[in-house]
Amino acid sequence: MSENWRKAGWAGAAIGVIAAGAAAGVAVERITVGRGIRMKARLALDAAGDYGSLRGTEGVCRAEDGTELYHETDELPPAPPGKKRRLRRSSPAAGTTVVFCHGYCLGQDSWHFQRAALRGVVRAVYWDQRSHGRSARGLAQADGEPVTIDQLGRDLKAVIDATAPEGPLVLVGHSMGGMTVMALAEQFPELVRDRVIGVALVGTSSGRLDQVTYGLPSVGQGAVRRILPGVLRALGSQVELVEKGRRATADLFAGMIKLYSFGSRDVDPGVARFAERLIEATPIDVVAEFYPAFQAHDKTAALQRFADIPVTVIAGDRDMIIPAEHSVSIKEALPAADLVVLENTGHLMMLERPDIVTGLLTDLLARTGAVPAPTNVGAHGRSTAGSTAQPGG
Repeated sequence: MSENWRKAGWAGAAIGVIAAGAAAGVAVERITVGRGIRMKARLALDAAGDYGSLRGTEGVCRAEDGTELYHETDELPPAPPGKKRRLRRSSPAAGTTVVFCHGYCLGQDSWHFQRAALRGVVRAVYWDQRSHGRSARGLAQADGEPVTIDQLGRDLKAVIDATAPEGPLVLVGHSMGGMTVMALAEQFPELVRDRVIGVALVGTSSGRLDQVTYGLPSVGQGAVRRILPGVLRALGSQVELVEKGRRATADLFAGMIKLYSFGSRDVDPGVARFAERLIEATPIDVVAEFYPAFQAHDKTAALQRFADIPVTVIAGDRDMIIPAEHSVSIKEALPAADLVVLENTGHLMMLERPDIVTGLLTDLLARTGAVPAPTNVGAHGRSTAGSTAQPGG
């Protein structure tokens, strides 16, 4: 049985990390350090950082199939007596809500740095996708129905109806969250036309995900594509066994996250550990449920719903989960969009380059009129180092 656990741990770690932004590799520098010391170090990092600790006004809404979706809202503080907000109430962008959509096997806390910087600057909603974070497991999946990106788009509509039923919207999506935004646009074009004034697509794709190689040599790509769906189904049917194996191979798991989530070697260990915690919180059966949806994802046509509004596209030049070429394709479909490719950056760019990503989002908000320009966003503000911009128009 221990041999089975070991095998399941390797497989569970590999598949879980592929799903969220890390796929294969070992942190070689850990080999010479005892397991007990490494465990203590992880616990120390958990205690030292406040990553993921920010909370807002809590709420729960129901998706069309009854699944409870957890969300939080960071409201704007009331204006001091005798002072008015710099945005006029007659402004088309007055009362804007920014809705943040996280990626696969992550959660709303993955926006920690952006949330810290934008608090008090703009009204913002953060939510956990079905079966992720504090949201409930998908009821449709419990009944045997597959997850679809279209379903996630309808989930986003339910969250918007509950948290921002009126007023302008800016939609921000990372990875699967960006696909969710596209699915919303495809199914609810009138919402985009009437209310959405800006969109940010971060490390995401409009399709062709079945061609992603995850950095594997060409000789192994075909085999991976053939066997991965079956492997995922098998792992998803052995949840307890795989999760035990996953915990037993925690060092391997951490090394894979660092390799596939980040593009640079100088990531803060506390941030790397935070990413690990986010990803390891996703059960293997959830990983298995969602994976097929990405292979079928194609929302290139839906991008045209954003043709007449400001769009910022952000990519990492070392992203092996959703390579920068996918962001280039989005730019080609939306010539007026701004495309920024961050250098030495992987898939979890909002954690790896928080200042740059926050600055780009703030620039987008200023372009839409949602915040005055220039706007001071505090500790995680604008930084232009290490990026290559391709402005639209």
